[in-house]
Amino acid sequence: MGIHRVTPYSQFNFRVSLAASGASPGDFNAGFQEVTGLGIETKVAEYRAGISKNTPPAKITGTFKISNVTLKRGLVGDPATLYAWLDAVRSGGQGRTRTVIIQLMNEQWQKPLRQWTLINAWPTRFLGPPLTGKTADVAIQELVLVTERIDLG
Repeated sequence: MGIHRVTPYSQFNFRVSLAASGASPGDFNAGFQEVTGLGIETKVAEYRAGISKNTPPAKITGTFKISNVTLKRGLVGDPATLYAWLDAVRSGGQGRTRTVIIQLMNEQWQKPLRQWTLINAWPTRFLGPPLTGKTADVAIQELVLVTERIDLG
């Protein structure tokens, strides 16, 4: 159920758990300003019986597709966790996929308003910030995750 608001949520209100398996689900170690791609698309397959000439085809559920989830402009409390995960994906070793939890928090960071759980997720793209002494940019410019399933809780 939605909550009526007059003001929008401020930046860094998306709390993300990138923890390895075995960690507590409450071990959140990252925050991001923008999360996109939380989507599922189900394809429609049409079927018509071979002897039926006048009836329209039946529409049945086909395969489904999960969008890549993009996390932008973020801070990671424990960079070693992220880099260990990137290394596991690169080398094809254990711990390649993880359960990633994304929560939209209220302004006081006391309560999650919405939660998305990415099942069997792994990073397919990591982009660091531009290195310049003129700005105080964030630690992660963009992190793109592939996932097999998205649960909304």
